[in-house]
Amino acid sequence: MIDRSVGENIGSGKVNFNIQYRDLLSDQGLCIHVFGQGSDPDEELLRFDCFDHQPHYHYGPEKENKRLMLDKTTEGDSLDWVLAQLKSRFPEMLERAGYEDFAKHVSSTDMSEDIEELSKKSYQMSQEGRRTVIHDRGDVILEAGSIKFGVEYRHLSADEGVAIHVLGDVNGDEVELLTFDCFKNSPHYHYGPRAGNQRLYLDTTAYPDSLRWALNVLKGGKLGSMLSRAGYSDHANGLNPAVLSDTLNKLEEVAVGMDRENNK
Repeated sequence: MIDRSVGENIGSGKVNFNIQYRDLLSDQGLCIHVFGQGSDPDEELLRFDCFDHQPHYHYGPEKENKRLMLDKTTEGDSLDWVLAQLKSRFPEMLERAGYEDFAKHVSSTDMSEDIEELSKKSYQMSQEGRRTVIHDRGDVILEAGSIKFGVEYRHLSADEGVAIHVLGDVNGDEVELLTFDCFKNSPHYHYGPRAGNQRLYLDTTAYPDSLRWALNVLKGGKLGSMLSRAGYSDHANGLNPAVLSDTLNKLEEVAVGMDRENNK
């Protein structure tokens, strides 16, 4: 059940909306819930999850819950797409979800003001709600051509370990492109901490040594594809294999030494 005390409620008619910003760690984005009055609580008729990485939408979340994925390559920005459908195909979508009465209501009701308010507040919340993190750049900085590596040992209240920050210049500013938090209890890594901030956690059963895993990924040639996935293709294309190889050997020496020094 959707908690309507969270986010913003828009409209007070027979069909109305609730918007919330959700951070799932591995994905984030604005959720638009479409409700129909007639039961207590109101029934959710449609749901649009405008996430960064796996945008999708649901027909009849409380019925068959037909879920369809959105292709960002063909459709572009998911929030733009959703708002366009609500302006042009709203009754048809409600009918497909199995709500003919609500579809007829929307067809015969001017909902332009509600949808305009929904549009304005959705864009505002999608910007203000974005979760990003800013880490320290590291105690040791290693140059590697188009990027740098920052290495530090982090002590948190409930965890600790080596952190490897991949840094690069974006529009004249140093930006954290990737981060590997090789912690003892909850090791994870970030794609674009200052942008999408997609966080993925490692299975410590499959990978008991998260630092070794991170170093193997970096030395195994995955850095370029990870930078591209994070949205930094220019930095990926600018990698110099020879320079990178030498720097990664130094990185391994520094990171392993730092881990050993802090775990005597």
